[in-house]
Amino acid sequence: MNKSVSVKVYHGYGHTHNLVVYGHVFRFKAKVKQIYSNNLFVNIFHLLKLFVLKPYPFVKVRLQFYGQTIYGHTEYDGFFKFEWRAEKEVVAGWHRVKVEVLGKSERILTAGEGLVYVPHITQFAFISDIDDTIMISHSATVIRRLRELFIKNPRTRKTFREAQKHYSLLALSHTDAGQPNPFFYVSSSEWNLYDYLVESFRFNRLPEGAFLLNQIKRWKDLIKTGKTGHEGKLMRVMRILDAFPNQRFVFFGDNSQQDPAIYTTIAHKRPKNIEAIYIRNIRKEKETEAKTLLDALEAAQQVKTCLYNNSEEAISHSKKIGLIL
Repeated sequence: MNKSVSVKVYHGYGHTHNLVVYGHVFRFKAKVKQIYSNNLFVNIFHLLKLFVLKPYPFVKVRLQFYGQTIYGHTEYDGFFKFEWRAEKEVVAGWHRVKVEVLGKSERILTAGEGLVYVPHITQFAFISDIDDTIMISHSATVIRRLRELFIKNPRTRKTFREAQKHYSLLALSHTDAGQPNPFFYVSSSEWNLYDYLVESFRFNRLPEGAFLLNQIKRWKDLIKTGKTGHEGKLMRVMRILDAFPNQRFVFFGDNSQQDPAIYTTIAHKRPKNIEAIYIRNIRKEKETEAKTLLDALEAAQQVKTCLYNNSEEAISHSKKIGLIL
């Protein structure tokens, strides 16, 4: 195998008839071993290394899944996506996949493993933004956003009070611990931060789920981290809905950027798939704008909505509408 080539496989999702796995292949990627330190310079050095990489474009990749073999290629930025139909029934839970990077004559350059999550048949599924919805990020302000990234490590990043309680209650809403509701975390953060976010979520005991992040960036673009267009996030959410057409979804976001517009646009198009929309009121100057969008949606499509200042309010609303028993 070629030690300079590496592959990263992210958590995938789906069901027997539509499975999806994402990943990246790199010609070079800085070796990163997280040290959970309160030292500013240690944290800055670690963060910078997450953006020191060189993608491997247009290389052949091969996925192995319970005896099935699926071929594909990376895109110009080293990104790959496998979407396939399982030959055999796939039971609910987490399943291992293997991705191999192939050189000339299909010589294996490197290989990596990942997991694909097949949800149990439950009533609800949840799609949540991350920055300023779960984690305090100040994403609307460049300097404050970068400050949060630079001075904190995954275990010292702050989540909003009671957010973990709310999400944990929702994970077991109308189901049990053996069959938790699925969570999908859709963010403007780049794939560079995948391991960082997974560690932060596990440390803060948030529900396990699949992450759908933004296009990978190089170190020279670090200052632009967390910035993406309206259409990019909308498309990622729509892909999840398309994968689970019979599921009732609940959206979580905030009004620091475009979440109210994105979520209400989707709900107007697919009201039968949307149970409720929750928007954290981060920017008071945009409160009226968000409320107008949510009120119009609720009146037209009978989708339940909640513009909340803290998670206690959101929990009360979830109990009121029967989302939490």
